[in-house]
Amino acid sequence: MNFDLDGRTAFVTGAARGQGRRHAITLAQHGANIVAIDLCGQIDTVPYSMSTPEDLAETVQLVESTGRKIIAKQGDVRDFEQVQATVDEAFAAFGRIDIVVANAGTNGLGGAGGAGPFESQDIDLQRWRDCIDTNLTGVFNTIKAAVPAMISGERGGSIIATSSTAGIRGLRSMADYVAAKHGVVGLCRAFANELAEHSIRVNTVHPTGVATQMVENPELPAFFQAYPKAAVNLDGNLLPVDLVQPEDVSNAVLFLASDAARYVTGLEMTVDAGFTARA
Repeated sequence: MNFDLDGRTAFVTGAARGQGRRHAITLAQHGANIVAIDLCGQIDTVPYSMSTPEDLAETVQLVESTGRKIIAKQGDVRDFEQVQATVDEAFAAFGRIDIVVANAGTNGLGGAGGAGPFESQDIDLQRWRDCIDTNLTGVFNTIKAAVPAMISGERGGSIIATSSTAGIRGLRSMADYVAAKHGVVGLCRAFANELAEHSIRVNTVHPTGVATQMVENPELPAFFQAYPKAAVNLDGNLLPVDLVQPEDVSNAVLFLASDAARYVTGLEMTVDAGFTARA
């Protein structure tokens, strides 16, 4: 398969660590220059420690070690102007945007106002706003900012948005996250139709639990212990693995970004070890 991305530019959100960092490195290893943005700060309703400026600096070093160039900015995908400013700087430097990986996301599960006896009804309103604003509006802002540059190049392109198994199934005690990730699917279905005339493909990836800080933090098991009904979300993947690795998702992103997927659009690609196929 042809995974050569030489000369292309990829815009990756949430790139300071975790899946976003791995996506940036993988795309760079296959020839793409990288534009990276990450909040590098804490959101109060998120119970685990979020990324730092030092994390983003490490991503820069790792991408540069591949021989590719990177522009990295601290910025909040909830703020359209910050996203647009990053895209504008990258377009001025590289002259093109070919690939968008709208990956930035959070999960408030386990934090204050996470859930309780009434489960999703007890989700704190600020947690709801933060989750929707980051995981859904952030994807919209990313695509809205990047698409004009993609269209102007008249080369087509690929947009990949990170959804989740929660974008396919109604997981318990996390209605905010489920709503946001389902929203990403609807948003990308609409954009797949609207952007096809420009040869811009739009797809979503749907991982099961991934071995990143969002999942591997002490708040999450404590939450499931306190609210065992929510533990149904952990009933298991079909394949004998608890978590997939970031590179497993990055392999899917690489395929969708490349010419190997030149006629693939509107796809919901699961990287879920069979989670959503479970009877």
